[in-house]
Amino acid sequence: MPYESETYEVILQRALNRVTDEVYKSQGSIIYDALAPACAELAQMYIELDNQLNQTFADTATGDYLEKRCAEFGVNRNAATYAIRKGVFTGAQPQVGDRFGLNELTYIVTDINGGLSNTKLQCEQAGSIGNRDIGTLLPITDVPGLETATLSDILVNGEDEESDANLYARFNQVVNSPVYAGNANHYKEWANEVDGVGGANVIPVWDGANTVKVVIIDSDKTGASGTLVTNVQDYIDPNQNGDGEGEAPIGAIVTVVSATEIAINVSATLTLEAGVDLTTVTNLFETALTEYLKSIAFSSDTTVRYSQIGSLILDTQGVTDYTNLTLNSATSNVVIANTEVAVLGTTTFS
Repeated sequence: MPYESETYEVILQRALNRVTDEVYKSQGSIIYDALAPACAELAQMYIELDNQLNQTFADTATGDYLEKRCAEFGVNRNAATYAIRKGVFTGAQPQVGDRFGLNELTYIVTDINGGLSNTKLQCEQAGSIGNRDIGTLLPITDVPGLETATLSDILVNGEDEESDANLYARFNQVVNSPVYAGNANHYKEWANEVDGVGGANVIPVWDGANTVKVVIIDSDKTGASGTLVTNVQDYIDPNQNGDGEGEAPIGAIVTVVSATEIAINVSATLTLEAGVDLTTVTNLFETALTEYLKSIAFSSDTTVRYSQIGSLILDTQGVTDYTNLTLNSATSNVVIANTEVAVLGTTTFS
């Protein structure tokens, strides 16, 4: 950094050099003790100058400063969103607005068109915490005749407030891949504007002139639910007839689909440190593999690298070596198409 050389010691020595050698200047002297506090403050000022310089540029800015920088290009931090969950009821159908609780979270009915077995509820607490629980709901609103109430599948993931890393990635996308009226990047942007979407790929003229396919994944970097696909379809082109009722321009017929999940099955023989439990090692590896697969989902290089999986195994605490590694029963990379997303499959360690 420009000011990293401006340390307290350097500043103090420079100040002392300005004092005539006829004056005693060693540590403990009057002139030394008089200059030292001011030099300490100046050193702190240079540290702050470095920090302020970092906050000026998007690639090093954080928090509010990053938000302000991105906002100059029309990119704003995404707020936390609310999970949409499936509710299964027996005995009586709750009505829109009825509320239920599970553990410390509460849920409100938003759609009953699916009937008792497919009622939609929205978590009233924002963020990924709404994706957490499954189980018996307790009614907060009185529902006469209700026998059982169960919170089931996640229809749309709740998301926490957008991280600095994701905000900067979107900023880069806007700056380096500008959107124009109806170009491929524009369709990606429209898809990503829908709550719960974690990425999108666009396939132009996939079924003839004026047709566009938008392939999406959810915020967990897995295949999208039917509800999420419908939400994106309704936002971009609800009628799929080119009438321009959604965000897509007139004439464009858009089909939104979920990415096809490709399970990554890993098998290997491990050499473990003494006393290490194989189940613990497997759990640690699967956590790391899941994060790796998320990092490459819908990226510029989605290939699952055989060598990278080997590195993940060696980086797992308690593992000293491995042999007989296979990915999906082969000793090669797994190529993932732009309509697919790699997800955790089975892990077989021995």
